[in-house]
Amino acid sequence: MSTTSISLDRSFSYESATHSYDIKWTSLGSPSSPPLIFIHGTPWSSIVWHQFALSLAHSHHVYLFDNPGFGSSPLGRPLPGVAISEAEELDADLARQSEVYAALYKYWERNKSEGWNGRNPSVVAHDHGGLMALRGHLLHDLQYSKLCLIDVVAIPSPDGRKKPFFELVSENRGVFEDERWSDANGRLWEGLVEGYIRDAAYRELDAGVMAQLKEPWTKRGIEGRKGFVRQTVGAARRDVSAVESRYAEVAGKMRVRIIWGGEDRWLPAETAGRLADALGEDEGCVRVIEEAGHLIMYDQPARLGIELALWAAES
Repeated sequence: MSTTSISLDRSFSYESATHSYDIKWTSLGSPSSPPLIFIHGTPWSSIVWHQFALSLAHSHHVYLFDNPGFGSSPLGRPLPGVAISEAEELDADLARQSEVYAALYKYWERNKSEGWNGRNPSVVAHDHGGLMALRGHLLHDLQYSKLCLIDVVAIPSPDGRKKPFFELVSENRGVFEDERWSDANGRLWEGLVEGYIRDAAYRELDAGVMAQLKEPWTKRGIEGRKGFVRQTVGAARRDVSAVESRYAEVAGKMRVRIIWGGEDRWLPAETAGRLADALGEDEGCVRVIEEAGHLIMYDQPARLGIELALWAAES
């Protein structure tokens, strides 16, 4: 798959009760076209959506952005004099990221130059972007015309277990943040991140894609390493309790599509059916794509592209 990159050439500044943010974003396509938002998860960035955004921009006004601490958006900065707890730092329930996303959504909505003209956007979300999209709707009153959830973090595993690697990092955070990883010119750390990313894919990723996906965590020194560890520890403590009991409220409000990689080792394909049930949808909304892992957009880009195009064209 091509490694074509789109520049996030615009900035959105936002200040919450505890942090200030500078979110990088861009839009593609005609403002007169229906709006469509892509949301990425961890440890990725909006780069995973670039090829699909370019295609769908022919029929939609497409929005891309990097979450705080991912890609080109810096981590939120604590406000002077505000004490930040470990829970707030980790943002395990994605409350902070979802608040920033909601503020950005509302900025687009009220900005007449963006051309929404009272139309609700379609939303495509991957990984923890799914929980962000659902929190946005249920807790921040963001209205969507359609919602496409792709291999998303949204419901706990049946046994409550987390991915073993998440647990290992969470229990040994200081070890993984230790600067001595740099003693081998960063190669040990780079190998660990590469192995982690490979585990998300069913097929071998080409060198260009791998370089793009690992760069934020391996080429930015100690801050990149700490960022990767912070996101991994946050994933180990991920909490959906604030919204899980309200998922059934989604039914009937928007058209929902759930797409899953049949060989997703991080979130098994059976999760798609359980999520459909939780959302009050029948399994007719589920599409399982075989020979695809968690990084379905790289394992099966053509098949995912067709599914997204069909879903986006539905009225």
